[in-house]
Amino acid sequence: MNKEQLILALEKVRAQNPLVHNITNVVVTNFTANGLLAIGASPVMAYAKEEVADMAKIAGALVLNIGTLTSDVVEAMILAGKSANENGVPVILDPVGAGATPYRTEAAQQILKEVRVSIVRGNAPEIANVIGEKLQMKGVDAVGSAADPVLLAEKAAKQLNAVVVITGKEDVATDGQTTYQVQNGHPILTKVTGTGCLLSSIIGAFSAVEQDLLVASVASLVSYGVAAEIAYSVTEGRGPGSFQIELLNQLAKVTGDELLKKGSFIKK
Repeated sequence: MNKEQLILALEKVRAQNPLVHNITNVVVTNFTANGLLAIGASPVMAYAKEEVADMAKIAGALVLNIGTLTSDVVEAMILAGKSANENGVPVILDPVGAGATPYRTEAAQQILKEVRVSIVRGNAPEIANVIGEKLQMKGVDAVGSAADPVLLAEKAAKQLNAVVVITGKEDVATDGQTTYQVQNGHPILTKVTGTGCLLSSIIGAFSAVEQDLLVASVASLVSYGVAAEIAYSVTEGRGPGSFQIELLNQLAKVTGDELLKKGSFIKK
C-alpha cells in the first residue's frame, strides 16, 4: 500500500459522493452527518424498522453504531445488516462501550452473529470484549491499554473474518494477514464527543468507493488524522470547541498533497 492509493481513495469519495446509511447514536448524529458531508459523502440517518432494509439496499455503505442502544435499535440494525449483505453493501460496526455492560457486549456479538460485518472499528477494550476477552471500560471510554493493539487486532480480524481497526495513541488496521499502523491524529480528538463515531462513518464512506477494505480503512485513518492535525494547528490554545468546528473545515479542505506530506503509516 502506498500514499497514492490513499489519495485516490479520498478523490473517489469526493467524486462519487457515496450514500452512507448510519444507524448511530443520538449523541453524535448531527456531528456525524456534518463530518460525512465535509469529507464528500452523503449521509442518511434512518432508524425505523419499516424502512431500514430499503435504505440499506440503496446505500454505498451501512454503519451500525451501538452508542445508545435499545432493543428496537438492535432489531433495526440486524434488518438493515441483512439487507446490506443481500445487496453487496459493506457493513461497518462500531461496538461503542462493549464491555461496559453485559447488554452492550451481547448486542455487539448478536449483530456479528446475524450480520456479515465487513469492518469493525473500536478502541482496544471494545474489540477485546467483542471477541470474548476482558479489558476494562469506564462507561464508553477505554481504561488503560493492557493489550497489544496489533496482536489484538490481528486476532479479532481472524476470529471475526473482517477488517479490524483499533484506534488509540496509534491506530491499527488489519485483515488478519496484513497489518498497518497509522501515526496520524492528535490527542485532542479524545476531548470531543463523537470523533471516533465520525471516524467509523468516514470508514463507511471510503468503503463505499474502495473495494479493498484495508486500503479504505487506512485511507480513512490517514485522511482523518491529517485533518485533525491541521485543525489543531489552526486552533491551538482555543480549546476543543474551536477544534471540533475546525475539524469539519479541514475534512472538507484536506488535499492529496497534504496526505503525501503528512501521512504517516507503516506496514507491521
